[in-house]
Amino acid sequence: MKRILVSCLENSANLHFEQIYNSLGTKNYEFVGIFDKKFGSPLYDSKEFSAMGFVEILPLIFKAKKAMNEMLKLARNCDKILLIDSPAFNLPFAKKLKENKINAEITYYILPQVWAWKQGRVAKVEAYCDNLASILPFDSRFYSRAAYVGHPLLDEIKFQKKDYAKNGILAFLPGSRKAEILRLMPVFRELAKNFKNERKILVVPQNLMLNLSEIYGDTSGFEISNDTPQTLFKSDFAFICSGTATLEAALIGTPFVLAYKAKSIDIFIAKMFVKIAHAGLANIMFDFMGKEPLNVELLQNDANAKNLMLAYQNADFSRFEKGAKILREYLKYGSAKNVAKILS
Repeated sequence: MKRILVSCLENSANLHFEQIYNSLGTKNYEFVGIFDKKFGSPLYDSKEFSAMGFVEILPLIFKAKKAMNEMLKLARNCDKILLIDSPAFNLPFAKKLKENKINAEITYYILPQVWAWKQGRVAKVEAYCDNLASILPFDSRFYSRAAYVGHPLLDEIKFQKKDYAKNGILAFLPGSRKAEILRLMPVFRELAKNFKNERKILVVPQNLMLNLSEIYGDTSGFEISNDTPQTLFKSDFAFICSGTATLEAALIGTPFVLAYKAKSIDIFIAKMFVKIAHAGLANIMFDFMGKEPLNVELLQNDANAKNLMLAYQNADFSRFEKGAKILREYLKYGSAKNVAKILS
């Protein structure tokens, strides 16, 4: 039986890991490390490391160092190592693995977004990792050894919106991290008051259901769903926090607006270092393709109920149908089977 060490800290990374997990099967593989408990018995449950922004990750540094040392011990008895996204943790960990002469092959899946900031990470990833498994076609402009393996969302989302007749359903996705949810939910509650007759569905990650009232506050005006793709598919329009869900909506063809609110200091730091014009992945891809942005992005004070309502009222639904087709042609195929081949 092969033993694979997995470092999978984010909620979205766990969704992508699930497809790889299913492709490999559990009969011939044992998974150890950091991941969601539904995949087995991890050293740490990944939700212990969920954070956002530059400031809010600082309290996790001590825990991260402790986890790296424990993961290093596990690595000595593993056949393969899979690092998924989260460069703040996975790059230092990859360095530690190389310094300690761990023989297991290291695959970095979902490469650091050096096209946005910290291009110095390119040399580190290429020095510490054996396989660079890219999910974005334009990664190869920055990494000399990146191999495009496909995009995980094409494994997860097999359907696309064809009918744009309104059915009175709206989706609200305030994010997957506590801090971003706390900032957007008051805005979403105010916005929801404008929709008297529509069904308003709040998408909540399954791992946050036990703390629903603590994190989300009053949800009495919303129905609750844990299924992001299906909720987006049946909705007329979606209000979405910046993150993976914006690309999910774009691939499905659901019209949406991106909303994001962060701490002022995080925005200040981002403006100093981040080199891209857009926050959402769909718009970033359209930019690399030389095309106009797909969706409206409302950040900080602009992410208010009035502006979100205007984005909904002014949305060009046909543009999103065309956008989904363009993105699917650009990304080509899913990634799970190709990553599974690397690990097998």
